[in-house]
Amino acid sequence: MRYPRLIPLLTTAILCIIGIMLGNWQTRRAMEKEHLAYLQAQETAKPVLNLNNAAEFAGASPFRRVQLFGQFVREWPVYLDNRPLYGAAGFYVLMPFKLKDSEKTILVERGWAHRNPAERSRVTILLTPEGSVQIEGIVRERISRSMELGKPEALKPRAIVQNLEIAEMQKATGLRYADFVLEQSSEVQDGLVRDWPKASAGADRHRAYAFQWYALAGMAALFFIFSGLRSKKTPSEKQAEINLETLLSLPNDESKPELNSAPAKPQH
Repeated sequence: MRYPRLIPLLTTAILCIIGIMLGNWQTRRAMEKEHLAYLQAQETAKPVLNLNNAAEFAGASPFRRVQLFGQFVREWPVYLDNRPLYGAAGFYVLMPFKLKDSEKTILVERGWAHRNPAERSRVTILLTPEGSVQIEGIVRERISRSMELGKPEALKPRAIVQNLEIAEMQKATGLRYADFVLEQSSEVQDGLVRDWPKASAGADRHRAYAFQWYALAGMAALFFIFSGLRSKKTPSEKQAEINLETLLSLPNDESKPELNSAPAKPQH
């Protein structure tokens, strides 16, 4: 028994399943970012938390606005590569910040700096305040990551890296860090840009991708249905095909009447 439409059916089913699964995944990603945006709005509406002592660290939830008083560890700037802004290539500048009345150090994302397009390893002169300063920012659980190929080099001052973990900084500097990072928002005359991505950044793009995957699944199903309708034949068409096949299968002397021969004349 033959199943001439089995392969198209299986192909259509696979395309529909893949399209729906990927569409659901993109929808979930959009919902996650929208939920983060909601949490950010809730936390940033709270009063600014002062983290000058260890007792206040318990209240440092993600997206909470906090104040720090201490000084930057000027010898340890680190640059995160491939962080574009407004279409321009650049770095995120990170630096440890030692709290004045605590043994804790907080890793601060100070801002964005433009990258030299002619010489990748060349960075702009970094202006860092001397002595004790007060800064304000937003608590983040971790540093944003980007795709990284190969094994990174050992961390050192003024290193240009693709990604960075707090544990790496702790091992390299010998300082004790809090388990969160700070996105600095207060202005300091250092020439850095502090236009940080919002938590909901990319949610619309995820929904657009989801729509494309759902549309792919829908088009695959519609194509299968319409192609099946066009391939269906009426009973008269099927009977005509059967008659033609039967006629062609007969012996030549029975199946091919001599259409071109003249009719016999009657005998008188």
